[in-house]
Amino acid sequence: MDRQSVFSTHLYDSQFAQNDTNLQVQQQLEAFILDFRLDNIFIYRDQLRENALLKKYYCDINIGDLIMFNDEIAHRLVTEPADIIPMFEAVLKKCTHRIVYPHLAKVNLPEHQLLLHSTAEDVSIRNLDSLTISRLVRVPGIVIGASVMSSKATQLHVECRNCGHIQNLHVAGGFSGVSLPRVCGRPRGPRGEDPTAHCPLDPYFVVHEKSEFVDQQIIKLQEAPDQVPVGELPRHVLISADRYLTNRVVPGSRCTVMGIFSIYQNKASKNSTSGAVAIRTPYLRAAGIQTDIDSTAKGQAIFSEEEEQEFLELSRRPDLYNVMADCIAPSIYGNRDIKRAILCLLLGGSKKILPDGMKLRGDINVLLLGDPGTAKSQLLKFVEKVAPIAIYTSGKGSSAAGLTASVQRDSSTREFYLEGGAMVLADGGVVCIDEFDKMRDEDRVAIHEAMEQQTISIAKAGITTILNARTSVLAAANPIFGRYDDMKTPGENIDFQTTILSRFDMIFIVKDEHERGRDERIAKHVMGIHMGGRGVEEQTESEIPVEKMRRYFSYCKSRCAPRLSEAAAEKLSSHFVAIRKQVHASEMEANTRSSIPITVRQLEAIVRITESLAKLTLSPVATEQHVDEAIRLFLCSTMDAVNQGSNQGSRELNEEVNRVEAELKRRLPIGWSTSLATLRREMVEGKGFSEAALNRALMILQRRDTIMFRNQGAQVYRNGA
Repeated sequence: MDRQSVFSTHLYDSQFAQNDTNLQVQQQLEAFILDFRLDNIFIYRDQLRENALLKKYYCDINIGDLIMFNDEIAHRLVTEPADIIPMFEAVLKKCTHRIVYPHLAKVNLPEHQLLLHSTAEDVSIRNLDSLTISRLVRVPGIVIGASVMSSKATQLHVECRNCGHIQNLHVAGGFSGVSLPRVCGRPRGPRGEDPTAHCPLDPYFVVHEKSEFVDQQIIKLQEAPDQVPVGELPRHVLISADRYLTNRVVPGSRCTVMGIFSIYQNKASKNSTSGAVAIRTPYLRAAGIQTDIDSTAKGQAIFSEEEEQEFLELSRRPDLYNVMADCIAPSIYGNRDIKRAILCLLLGGSKKILPDGMKLRGDINVLLLGDPGTAKSQLLKFVEKVAPIAIYTSGKGSSAAGLTASVQRDSSTREFYLEGGAMVLADGGVVCIDEFDKMRDEDRVAIHEAMEQQTISIAKAGITTILNARTSVLAAANPIFGRYDDMKTPGENIDFQTTILSRFDMIFIVKDEHERGRDERIAKHVMGIHMGGRGVEEQTESEIPVEKMRRYFSYCKSRCAPRLSEAAAEKLSSHFVAIRKQVHASEMEANTRSSIPITVRQLEAIVRITESLAKLTLSPVATEQHVDEAIRLFLCSTMDAVNQGSNQGSRELNEEVNRVEAELKRRLPIGWSTSLATLRREMVEGKGFSEAALNRALMILQRRDTIMFRNQGAQVYRNGA
């Protein structure tokens, strides 16, 4: 160096090498966009062109395609998304320029957005840990809250109050903020020739008109109820969605989010003086949102051709209806009509929207009312497993807000937002409510609207809105006295108002009958299940597995919406008139209104059952055979419940019967007997009781084994009971 001759040295440090690889990555990404093709179709080139012509600057890329093209870059995209995604978006902008405006040297295009989707393995919310931070993850869940749209600055234009110096600050996406510079950055001369004094501290203010903003929305994603381990609370995670990902989902929709698992510094809350310095709160920066409803509604994305073929063959089976009914809760003996009703509930009728905008529901609601120990809850649990979307809840543990929707206050912004309850989250599925009779009346009223209009209207805390609740309700309840009392009318057994009963399409009264042959069969069946896990009657379980049934129901719902034929409609209407006439006659006879009403809703119920039976066999038209079976189901459920009380008589008669009973017990000590004619003369002529009341009292006492008839019914003997 002393001789002043020329010398050379290597000056390539790591920074240049880094830029070089970045350049390579950009070239490879550009090659992927322009050259990737499936069956000679340039997918992403065409997609960019279409979107740019529609003035939508985004590109939806399948990571699987990137892996096929260049797995190294795909791996980098998953492990270092924060570096690769901005590069990718710059490449998209460059490619749009090349594809759409090749003749123009300079075009002012807006920033592009990269949307990602893949078929990779899901990571559940409770498995997101510190190892996945700043990596790309795919998280499934159900949206429980979506904030209002807000604007987030991407480029801040700040100006100095004192000297007018201008600076542009870049803001990263997600929840990250930016802090304004404390000192003015105006360049001064090397020796401080600038005579003006230094600007004071914190001189900058933001010029909003010249800043750049993007839409941002914060979504709250919760684990789907069927994926939560027993006894655990469902976890949730916040998702920051921006630009084209905003307003994609509403509360209640199930979706899968691709995103970068990031962290942000949580604000110190009011009560805690300082937030812990090193602790950060996790959130997801969305890079792609796929809603499951989209894929089920389109249908094509879900069912393969072989599966469709299999379902079509299944739908042509002549005994499909009975086989399917037997496959519902096969471990429960008997109850075939209830299983058939549940099959109809899982399929549902056809939803109709009339020209004037009126909606008629297609979902079927079923109420099981009966004795304890008749496997009502087990049926509900099975439905929760087999329905594509289902939520199980118990009456005592559900409040009105928990079933419909609650208004929460956001901790950071202090503004109110809605969180959907069970009925909203099960939109498009089934809500199973056990212990329906133990619910408080004010809570039960909350689901009236959801059961008929299929919406939930909210007017709380300045939020007035209507949420969708297109669900079927399967409820199980016990009568007032715990067991169904045959001696009392349905009105005295059932503790529900007619308003809620008329909303159920089918009401089953499940009695625990004492009959030796039946008891033996049930006992054998239960012992078979306990010993070998298989009941005597349980040959059908292997025929159609639960998973296949669930897929078949989804297939029927998405592909078929049957309508009634002329003949079937005629038959239905005439039958409804006959049923109304019969109910009216029994009401006149008993001199009291029926506790289970038969209204036009029940006619619509039979129509829905008919459509669901047609849907099971994928037939587009509901015929008279379907109507016959629907009417049979209706007669053995709701009409049977109505007729339970036909021989019970009015309240006055019942009061008189109680008096006659007391009189008979006083007149006949234990072990005595007397002739029926004498009793009749004494009671009817002597005491002035009516003949009907005496006969009824004798029948009740005989059922209770208090008295016995001897000598072909001429002699009445009082037992020692």
